[in-house]
Amino acid sequence: MDRPSRIIICGGGAIGAAIAYFLSLRGAVPVVVERHEVGGAASGKSGGFLALDWCRGSALDRLARRSFALHAELARTLRNPWGYRPLTTFAGHAAEGRHGHGRAGRPWLSPDVTLTGQIGTPQTTALVEPRAFTQGLMRAAEANGAELRQGTVAGLTKAASGAVVGVVLDSGETVEGDGVVIAMGPWSILASRWLPLPAVYGFKGHSLVFRTGDAVPAEALFLEYEEAGGEALTPEIFARADGTVWACAVSSTASLPIDPADIAGDEGAHHRLEALCRAVSPVMATAPIVAHQACFRPVTEDGLPLIGAVPGVAGAWVATGHSVWGMLNAPATGEAMAELILDGATSQVPLRHFDPRRLKPFAGLR
Repeated sequence: MDRPSRIIICGGGAIGAAIAYFLSLRGAVPVVVERHEVGGAASGKSGGFLALDWCRGSALDRLARRSFALHAELARTLRNPWGYRPLTTFAGHAAEGRHGHGRAGRPWLSPDVTLTGQIGTPQTTALVEPRAFTQGLMRAAEANGAELRQGTVAGLTKAASGAVVGVVLDSGETVEGDGVVIAMGPWSILASRWLPLPAVYGFKGHSLVFRTGDAVPAEALFLEYEEAGGEALTPEIFARADGTVWACAVSSTASLPIDPADIAGDEGAHHRLEALCRAVSPVMATAPIVAHQACFRPVTEDGLPLIGAVPGVAGAWVATGHSVWGMLNAPATGEAMAELILDGATSQVPLRHFDPRRLKPFAGLR
């Protein structure tokens, strides 16, 4: 290669930032184009939960194991500005209005919560603060020569050969390079107007962030919770290193807004989640809420991400559709994409399960 490759990355979430970082380590010049803010959508509002072996037996296993190791390595290398912390993880159950038997065994949990087992150790489960992680990786990439551009991608530019060489922003500005990566989460479906890409959909989730100080140890809880009306929820509650606790539940298939800044919670969703959290934890019962959040996780038809070259189009790649494992699998995805773009093959994780060619291109926006 005569000069470092200039790769345009559409999307400043965890996947885009990770690709930029690993490309920058190789001497390439990534240019991240983000319409909203780095980590401003699901990558900033997710739980940030990491698990070594929870994808065992699935196509995601090698990606997840490599990525779990990379998370620890990145925290060491970049001095952990995003609160990476190992966790002890429990499973349990509770029911609204139904008294338990004092078996929770954790001071921060109500006696009405019954723990059913420890499902993760500090060697197998961990956590990052997701917005800080995404923005921290982007800053590290910029320190290595990456660029960040504010703007909305409105189209692609191609060379005479048909290869993709850049993007056109809605302002009319053209950002030229040697290739383009689509990494826009659920908004990647908009790129199907220009490229033969499978559909990516958005699945909406709601979360709250409580300010708890040091009252909750480095623990995570996956809970089965029955509301008074009989509906079952599966809340996840994670204690972060910054003195907050993140909790999620209540998902929906609401319509994806065009602009990430327009995402709002469904009516009543946060109220249900708050009532649940205050019922299962005496600490959260009195803790102030510092964030009411909603975001859309990107999902594909078969539940596996799209990671690879866009079929039949030179200079175009895609990395999206990671669903609930986007934060976990961002580092290994970034590493693999950098290898694929610069070397033509990956060395750590095979990408055959994630090849976009396995699914039919989405034609709904053409």
